[in-house]
Amino acid sequence: MAGMWRYMVAVVLLVCVGLWGSTEAVGGAKSRPRPQRRPPKKPKVNPSDQIPPVQNIDIQQMGGTWYLLTSASKCSYLMKHGTKVEPTVMILSTPSTPNGPLSVSTKTRHNHQCWEILQVYNLTPTPGHLTLKGLRPELDTDIVIRETDYTSYAIIYYQKLGKITMKLYARSVDDLSEPVLAKFEELAEKQGMGLAYLFPFPTYSHCGSVEKDYVIRQAMIDSMVYDSDLDFI
Repeated sequence: MAGMWRYMVAVVLLVCVGLWGSTEAVGGAKSRPRPQRRPPKKPKVNPSDQIPPVQNIDIQQMGGTWYLLTSASKCSYLMKHGTKVEPTVMILSTPSTPNGPLSVSTKTRHNHQCWEILQVYNLTPTPGHLTLKGLRPELDTDIVIRETDYTSYAIIYYQKLGKITMKLYARSVDDLSEPVLAKFEELAEKQGMGLAYLFPFPTYSHCGSVEKDYVIRQAMIDSMVYDSDLDFI
């Protein structure tokens, strides 16, 4: 069907050129249409590059425990299962060297079983921007620490295959102010994600220790799932 539509559009364009693109010359001879140059392609803009990170960020202060409170996303998984999300906690281990990666442990529950996902966030030349490597470059996830005070909250953007998910983390599940929640909603609105795309996460019954059979790494996820809409963590 798509091929048929492309064929029909091409025919219409040729007909239009035949009817309107030529001019009559003296003596009834038709002049040849002038070849038209294709407009230059616009450079591809990475959406995450347009997101300003925290100014003068101190990545060492990002280490420690962060509880996921709210996610803003248009991914189909959350749209279908957003009311069944499970409590999720992330532990960041800061690098021991200035340019070293962050080790990330995310624990959540799936089908009544606690899982731990181990990942590595690589630093980039741009402060506040990190990268989670996929099996192929197109599967990389761009990460931007948009805003944080290090001690109570952090707003982090995740972009994969051109789609952005925003997450609001807190150091504690009890002491997050309304202004921070309002700020997160405002930033989500600027990304075209209103209240219908906000998904609060439970603030109780977080997973503790996880059996080794339920510890997986990012490479295992990529090898099993090729779905940009899957937002398991």
